[in-house]
Amino acid sequence: MNLSASDTGQTPETTRTPGTTGTTGGPGAAGAPAAPAPTDGSGSGDRTVLRLTGVSHTYAGGRRRTAVLKNIDYAFARGTFYTVLGPSGSGKTTLLSLASGLDAPTSGSISFDGRDLAELGLGRYRNRHAATIFQQYNLLTYMTALQNVTTAMEITGAKPVSGSRRGRALELLQQVGLDRDMARRNVLRLSGGQQQRVAIARALACDVDILFADEPTGNLDEDTAQGIVDIFRELAHKQGKCVVVVSHAQQVAAQSDRVLTLRKGRLTEQVNPR
Repeated sequence: MNLSASDTGQTPETTRTPGTTGTTGGPGAAGAPAAPAPTDGSGSGDRTVLRLTGVSHTYAGGRRRTAVLKNIDYAFARGTFYTVLGPSGSGKTTLLSLASGLDAPTSGSISFDGRDLAELGLGRYRNRHAATIFQQYNLLTYMTALQNVTTAMEITGAKPVSGSRRGRALELLQQVGLDRDMARRNVLRLSGGQQQRVAIARALACDVDILFADEPTGNLDEDTAQGIVDIFRELAHKQGKCVVVVSHAQQVAAQSDRVLTLRKGRLTEQVNPR
């Protein structure tokens, strides 16, 4: 699954540090087409849904404090598929935890649609606006695929615009490639790829704006992983979701719109040509 840019036929990417306008790269990189960037919010065309401003995070261990993230500024846009790369210990999981509302930064702020998460409330943010898909799926193993999705809707209080929760759950499962027969199976009778699709449908059950995924293809074979990537691309490009995936897989990064790399607590960005 670890394919290089030459293996996937990708042309050299444009790279920059978030918040700057300069680019670096191979010949012709500066002229490569890029996904539209989120604006500063001053115009009606702004697509920014999540903004990190001066975000830093440290962990304390006895008398020692370790800085994991250092003064990160970045704006995530609707309709865009992001991949976050970085070596182990670089802060990827910490960044995901902060952006998804599982934890608060040591300093700086994170805002959703211009509203600080501290004001909005982390629980409210997670229930209504952001959902996370985990590598281990975290499904309720004594339930069917359908029950996993409807239970998530019941817990968060999500109600479909029309019809029943069961009908909406079946529709979501079908969208990710699971028919009615699979929907009625206990999740332990589904393959790893099918369980990951249930996890995606469950995350979408509350009609969230932002979908986070932590190593979603890490346990899957290459063909199955490609099917999951295709779903993420469709969610971003056809449904306008902001999709943020933390991964080690170049196969995922090569097909996302923007690739963010964390090294030593600093964030850099490259834009994949479309």
